[in-house]
Amino acid sequence: MTSNPGNPANLRNIDMLLAARWIVPVEPAGAVLRDHAVAIDGGIILAILPAAEAESRFMPRERIALENHLLIPGLVNLHTHAAMSLMRGLADDLPLEEWLNRHIWPTEARLVDAGFVYDGTRLACAEMLRGGITCFNDMYFFPEASAQAAAASGMRASVGMIVIDFPTVYASDADDYLAKGLALRDEYAGHPLLTFCFAPHAPYTVSDRVFSKILTYAEQLDVPIHVHLHETDNEIRTSLSNCGMRPVERLRRLGLLGPSLIGVHMVHLTEAEIVLLAKQGCNVAHCPSSNLKLASGFAPIAALLREEVNVGLGTDGAASNNRLDMFEEMRFSALLAKGQSGRADMLPAWQALQMATLNGARALGLGRITGSLVEGKAADIAAVDFSSLELEPCYDPVSHLVYAAGREHVSHVWVNGKMLLDEGKLTTLDEQELLPRVQFWQRQMHCEIKNQW
Repeated sequence: MTSNPGNPANLRNIDMLLAARWIVPVEPAGAVLRDHAVAIDGGIILAILPAAEAESRFMPRERIALENHLLIPGLVNLHTHAAMSLMRGLADDLPLEEWLNRHIWPTEARLVDAGFVYDGTRLACAEMLRGGITCFNDMYFFPEASAQAAAASGMRASVGMIVIDFPTVYASDADDYLAKGLALRDEYAGHPLLTFCFAPHAPYTVSDRVFSKILTYAEQLDVPIHVHLHETDNEIRTSLSNCGMRPVERLRRLGLLGPSLIGVHMVHLTEAEIVLLAKQGCNVAHCPSSNLKLASGFAPIAALLREEVNVGLGTDGAASNNRLDMFEEMRFSALLAKGQSGRADMLPAWQALQMATLNGARALGLGRITGSLVEGKAADIAAVDFSSLELEPCYDPVSHLVYAAGREHVSHVWVNGKMLLDEGKLTTLDEQELLPRVQFWQRQMHCEIKNQW
């Protein structure tokens, strides 16, 4: 260790020492550390140790002491359509098929372009950062614009290489979607914050030929496959009518079931399908708020967890959920699992937090990088301020986090050790510049609605 004239004790020089009242690292499960600190250097967690010991080992360039706060890993939003934030509140209170076919898809055909996606994704990033989300898994058109927006915000993102078997404003056919997605992935190869996944929309919009092609690419490139699956009863009926089998069985026969698959929603599953998903090592993106709002049903989370399926949490898009709020998803997931199972001990608070962090990171192949606060991982951290009256008294900070706290209590966010939210203020996104862009798209949307309806 080199000496430092300003460091008589010869302590190790680091970028930051972040101390807090509590730290919940997620690994090991259920652990709560009181009066500890996180030592960070080069964007990486060097150590988590008692605050007093940290002061005797490290000389930080920056000290931050959050005396009334809880530190958690940054939340991982396992499924969203970020740019659809610009459609928040459009055509609410409608069934999924009607919502999609009569309102969302026609609007997208007339209005969505790269500029729409860039601004909409920035709006989503701003909302997510304010709610402690540091990583999101996206699926939408013009993913190059999504990638640009995520990179500009400083967030970690898995950018979906979307594929649909019909033409849109983005691509002419499935091969065109794939070519554009793969070119984008090559462009951002080695980016410190951006990774990619294949994002075939759903079994009812993607053919067997295209699924097989995606599987070949996914195996060659070692990237996840992110697909809407078993979301509605009608999806199941249509598959039985058209293919003579349920969608999960169809994907099994095509070879897509495995650790690289992220099945989104997974509401309508049989016991045999749940066992199959577990055996194949598949992942599930549970979106309770969106499923409730669209009346899609209740995902069998208790049964999935019993079979040890890796279940993460997602918000879905703001057009079908209205909030990109992972605190809400944690609470709903825990309450619904208890109500469905009839067991108050089902999906305890610590497990809901694990679903919102580490499980999502593992599904994306990022479990060695983010999702928990352990030595060697990226310093992706959210701080939750527990000083508010509505969070007093506090007997169990993890319970409070899931059942009492909300995204409004998030005060600070770091990604790779860089502060993106400081006392509730965004540091990388300019609200004064972003708001007029959002208002511009709102005016465009109003004009489109008048013409359409």
